[in-house]
Amino acid sequence: MTTSEAPSDRDQLDELGPIDYIVLEWPGREPSGEALPLVLDLVDRGVIRVIDVAFLTKDADGTHGALDVGSLPEGHEFFGFAGASTGLLGAEDLDEAAQALQPGSSAAVLIWENRWAAPVAAAMRRSGGQLVASGRIPAEAIIAALDATEAG
Repeated sequence: MTTSEAPSDRDQLDELGPIDYIVLEWPGREPSGEALPLVLDLVDRGVIRVIDVAFLTKDADGTHGALDVGSLPEGHEFFGFAGASTGLLGAEDLDEAAQALQPGSSAAVLIWENRWAAPVAAAMRRSGGQLVASGRIPAEAIIAALDATEAG
């Protein structure tokens, strides 16, 4: 590919899928590790692309801090995320995420691209469309609604 044929930054942006962030909390200092292989499987299959990841702890007294993933030993289950950092997650973002945590817990903050939706998102942008709202419905709300429907 010649230099003139190389995709521009704008072309790459035009092809991005929707970007989401999540904050996952678990009690104590370390999760069981059960979910990590599932996230890695999504990455390996090209369903998502992890753009940024950070790990937080919140002490019983409310003090919180970030864990440097790069400082983890090579065999640690989260070591594979050491390079996942674009700088999108700043100190303010991590402070805000930590406010949502329960004392004595740990959390992972992830930003990922939904690669499965990239072709639709790119087509929408090319046709002048744009995302104007987004949200999530908690599983508990869906279960409650289904229970209410069955009872009613």
